[in-house]
Amino acid sequence: MNILLQNLINGLTLGSIYSLVALGLTLVYGILHIPNFAHGALYMVGAFMTYFFMVDLGAHYWIAMLGSGAVVAALGVLCERLVFHPLRHSPPIHDKIAAIGILLFLEALVQMLWGADFRRMSSPFTGVMNIQGLIIPEQRALIIAGAAVLVVGLQLFLRRTMTGSTILAMAQNREGAFLVGIDANRVAMMTFAISGMLAAFAATLYAPINLVYPAMGHLVIMKAFVIIIIGGMGSIPGAVIGGMIIGFTEALGGFYLSNDYKDVIAFALLVVILSIRPQGLFTKGAH
Repeated sequence: MNILLQNLINGLTLGSIYSLVALGLTLVYGILHIPNFAHGALYMVGAFMTYFFMVDLGAHYWIAMLGSGAVVAALGVLCERLVFHPLRHSPPIHDKIAAIGILLFLEALVQMLWGADFRRMSSPFTGVMNIQGLIIPEQRALIIAGAAVLVVGLQLFLRRTMTGSTILAMAQNREGAFLVGIDANRVAMMTFAISGMLAAFAATLYAPINLVYPAMGHLVIMKAFVIIIIGGMGSIPGAVIGGMIIGFTEALGGFYLSNDYKDVIAFALLVVILSIRPQGLFTKGAH
């Protein structure tokens, strides 16, 4: 029984990280209809910025996380203003090519500054909790709790604030939002800022139990796209539920089947779900 619970905790940890990354991705797609392939690079930059603040500047883990979130949020806004905004009237393929270009540029820049070596990020949460034989590392517990707080906080922001309401209005009806005077540029910048911040927080939470390296965003962004397709393109609940489905499936499948195939399981699950429900688990729209 403890082995099953242990794997469920591992699945919840993975699902929490995947959900945070997919949330930022689905926000941008649901509101601006941009498949932001560069989101994986923002995740990677978030990890490196936290590493920089902690190792080079000696900042505490929490301060480094906030600093990283602010930097990546600003980077997301720069990407929107300098790249995606000028392409808003171009064919959709241009957004995809531009996003891949940003991904390659950021990876090359990080590799130039820090090199291609794998790095280990420290964390103040190195202890282990033993709950009646169930072993839970403190960092994994922090990931689960932190993701829950961020998801709830995002929902409250979207539903209880004026800025959040304008973001939802844009997601539900772009033309109607324009007609009532919503500033599309402001909404676009805010969306990219939130997306980047979520990616940075996810990377900072996960890096201490993983490694930091320039290509770390590749597999994460691939799975994030699988998640938002499974959950329904542009659906916030779909991103969370889809992330949990992939996380639990990987953890349980990797243990009970083979760890060699755990990354393949997500894509196999995508095929199965879309065969049954092509539109995804939830209807389209960020709500």
